[in-house]
Amino acid sequence: MHMIDINCDMGESFGAYRMGRDEEILDFITSANIACGFHAGDPSTMRKTVQMALEKNVGIGVHPGLQDLAGFGRRDIQISPQEAYDLVLYQIGALYGFVKAEGGRLQHVKPHGALYNMAARSPKLSEAIAEAIYKVDPQLILVGLAESELVKAGEKAGLLSASEVFSDRTYQEDGSLTPRLESNALIKDHDAAIGQVIKIVKEGKVRSLQGTDIQIKADTVCIHGDGESALEFARYISNALRNVGIKIEKIRDIINK
Repeated sequence: MHMIDINCDMGESFGAYRMGRDEEILDFITSANIACGFHAGDPSTMRKTVQMALEKNVGIGVHPGLQDLAGFGRRDIQISPQEAYDLVLYQIGALYGFVKAEGGRLQHVKPHGALYNMAARSPKLSEAIAEAIYKVDPQLILVGLAESELVKAGEKAGLLSASEVFSDRTYQEDGSLTPRLESNALIKDHDAAIGQVIKIVKEGKVRSLQGTDIQIKADTVCIHGDGESALEFARYISNALRNVGIKIEKIRDIINK
């Protein structure tokens, strides 16, 4: 049987600024990546998002980013492996406090934005991130771009690693995501995005922008919660995958099977 987790970045509101429709999208996903205040989010938003995720039985993940509120964590900042270790450890601790207070349990850690992409290419950054996660809780799952250095580092550190794919992003021949600054980085047509996910899950392949099929492993698929039609797409992908016989489960349930 084909299975996949659906994850979404959440808790990205900040003070009086509202972003996303988290409460409604939680009905259609199985794992939530919650911002921890560095690239987005604030303490009250973290608490509310944790509460909503627990109420809807959605797996909770830490979404640590670079300390860059103005750039939403999407701008490359040159940091050392030690700095990466420190900022990930700090943000895990922050969200852990809210989850523990609400009687829940953390499921995974997925770096955000530029930190995610930088680590995907850098063994040293990835190893520092994996070490921070392992030292807090070796039962946590490290989520990283499929076939990337993040996934390799998680496995090397003794963590369970989950390979992530994207529904609305295009791929290069080397398995990397097309940079967001390029005009063809995003897939805006819902049917095309769904088709890409179904191909990945059922065939283990994705069509690159260069026109070749590349092998890819998928434990979880990311959808974005901050677009204009984010809720509509969350509902659409959830129903579409089930309609073609793909079972939707939490990351931990998929990896443990």
